[in-house]
Amino acid sequence: MRSIAQDAQLFLTLTLLSVGLSGCMVGPDFKTPAAPTVKSYTETPLPNKTVSTPTAANAGKSQQFVIGQDIPGEWWTLFQSPTLNQLITHGMANSPNLAAAMATLKESQENLKAQIESTMYPSVNGQLTGQRERFSATTLGATNAPGNIFNLYNASVNVSYTLDVFGANRRQIEALRAQVDYEAFQLEAAYLTLTSNIVTTAIAAASFQAQIKATNELVQAHKQQLKIVERQFQLGGVSKADVLSQATQLAQTQATLPPLETQLSQAKHALAVLVGEFPGNSQIPDFDLASLKLPTQLPVSLPSNLVQQRPDIRASEALLHEASAQVGVATANLFPQITLNGAYGYTANSPGKLFTKQANIWNYTGGLTQPIFNAGALQSQRRAAIAAYEAANAQYQETVLLAFQNVADTLRALENDARTLKAQKEAEIASKQALDLTQAQFELGGVSYLSLLTAEQQYQEAKIAMIQAQATRYADTAALFQALGGGWWNRQPVPTTSTKVEKKNV
Repeated sequence: MRSIAQDAQLFLTLTLLSVGLSGCMVGPDFKTPAAPTVKSYTETPLPNKTVSTPTAANAGKSQQFVIGQDIPGEWWTLFQSPTLNQLITHGMANSPNLAAAMATLKESQENLKAQIESTMYPSVNGQLTGQRERFSATTLGATNAPGNIFNLYNASVNVSYTLDVFGANRRQIEALRAQVDYEAFQLEAAYLTLTSNIVTTAIAAASFQAQIKATNELVQAHKQQLKIVERQFQLGGVSKADVLSQATQLAQTQATLPPLETQLSQAKHALAVLVGEFPGNSQIPDFDLASLKLPTQLPVSLPSNLVQQRPDIRASEALLHEASAQVGVATANLFPQITLNGAYGYTANSPGKLFTKQANIWNYTGGLTQPIFNAGALQSQRRAAIAAYEAANAQYQETVLLAFQNVADTLRALENDARTLKAQKEAEIASKQALDLTQAQFELGGVSYLSLLTAEQQYQEAKIAMIQAQATRYADTAALFQALGGGWWNRQPVPTTSTKVEKKNV
């Protein structure tokens, strides 16, 4: 008679043998796509540095492109604005978008854990049952035999394990790991989008604030000019039409204020939502363009590193990996599945006899299932998985192309922003000198009132354009850090990320 120890040893041997048989995996082994073989982002070389505009304060500084320099994890601190830093810290702690991305990542991690626990280890279940039954002897051919009433008790442990001989389970786990990576990079992308949106929206608010201030100054100047024209009209020096023209100019300038104030309010409302607050309950601080410092050293990552730095590219790569693993799953489904089952326990007709040697029962079985005919469904599923992989590969390539376009556009924009600011500053200075000269000549009767109105309009347009050019330099600088990936690999990892996000070659 076999002992319990011998039975357990036999089942353990079969289980270890099954693990040994689970060594191979069918389907493709995923390889990270090679980085594009390009040496620069733009068709023509970038200048070593942009032009400077000394008279434009902080926004007029020259910016130097530093090829290969790493990106700081908290790149927004380069603008040297404590108010902006505090707002971003507040936003990262309270943003619903980040909370949703964290929860989605946690969901994918738990799904991966569940898949590992349910497929890579034997399933062990304990069972304890009791039943009372009346048995009829007529089922055995007896006639007029009385029925027997008896109790039956059972206590057993059941073990089941499916051998992963061809790797279907491991490929499914591989796919879920890739899904976790995808959600992790989606979270990094959410961080990057949030911080970038806060910076650019704050810059826009500062721009509207400056434009409102400049417009109010022009309104006051127009009011003073209107008083002068009215006095001249009373003295007979100008016509009533000149007075009306100046009043019209004043009204037109005042009419530009409400749209600017609306845009400022909308920017502040957007900032409130970005940091997770209701617009009516938030206390968004005022931002001043003059308080921002323009970063003068601009890191430009090597093109070969961009695919490792951009969260959107890494997320797309994870989807490609997942699609590759699903090809392996579909391929493994074409092959046999082997299942081992075992049970060990006791059965008796009374509780007192349940755990005796005579009540001991056990069994172990093995089964093999091989698909024979399914009308080509499994082959079609494999072909569909291959097509999905090809689609994911094409989407990955498109993501890489758009990323390089994004960087190239931003680099050229920064180069041209500096030239635009220089030209706008020169236009502002020239238009102010022209206005001062025209005002003096008009007061002496040397020019017509139409000339004065034209000079005022040109100066107003130049001053507003100058403010907008300053804001554009700040915004495009932030856009460059975003386009290059935001330096997520240089900051502390997301607290909820239990899986390691690969940072090699970054």
